[in-house]
Amino acid sequence: MTRRIGHGAWAAAAAGALALAGCQSMSGPVVDPQVYAAQEVNIDSLSQAVARNPSDPDAYNTRGAAYARIGNYDKAIADFTQAVKINPGFAKAYANRALAEDKLGNRNAALADYGRAIQADQNYGIAYVGRGNLYRQAGQLQQALADYQAALNIDPHNAQALHNQGLTYQLQGQQQAAIDSFGRAITLDVNAVPPYIARGQSEIAVGDIKEAIDDFNTAISLDPKNLDAWLGRGAAYEKANDLQHARAAYARAIEINPASNVARGDFARVGGDYNQSYSLLN
Repeated sequence: MTRRIGHGAWAAAAAGALALAGCQSMSGPVVDPQVYAAQEVNIDSLSQAVARNPSDPDAYNTRGAAYARIGNYDKAIADFTQAVKINPGFAKAYANRALAEDKLGNRNAALADYGRAIQADQNYGIAYVGRGNLYRQAGQLQQALADYQAALNIDPHNAQALHNQGLTYQLQGQQQAAIDSFGRAITLDVNAVPPYIARGQSEIAVGDIKEAIDDFNTAISLDPKNLDAWLGRGAAYEKANDLQHARAAYARAIEINPASNVARGDFARVGGDYNQSYSLLN
């Protein structure tokens, strides 16, 4: 297969999802009118449930999760707050409120709510992972590792805790420890793309180029339009001084997102030519 890159650019919007406590999810505002309408109908029915059961904390927590899914974090927080007023020991609602606070940039409030969730239920692994993520993002790496380990002590099969533990080891420069954590996460969920990409990055760092290429190829097979997987594959080939394959990978990354300055910079660095076609070989 060959790829030729044009000069036109378009911006691809990708909405990252955060897991809500209780196997629900948060994402950005819904843009499909039909989907948005369906969410509104769902919230209407949940509001009826709240009206019928005004003293039920689960009803507020469920509606709060629905508000969060469409990006209405203020209303979500109001519902989670009502849930914990009714039940001060409702760990799930505290963790959900922490996620919503984090989406609004209220890091201290989010940290406090994760702490409240843990105080309410010391075996609530989701809260440890969520708080660990905040610590990791703030560069408080030892605190992050402690929280991920706490989650793993509760559930050794927590793939999210293992993956995020690996990311923290990466930041510390402990690449082999990171590789081990990502490997354990992959064993638990062989179809999850991020651990393959992250492990590939650490494998490049320790010089295991063949293993890195294999991991990026696996990620690409699972998600052919994953920009980071193509960038990682390009980086691995570049590290091996196989510039032709590196150019092809970076070319594909630009094709996926022509607005990516990283992809364009990588492509230029390896001598990529926008008027040339590149073969994507395994």
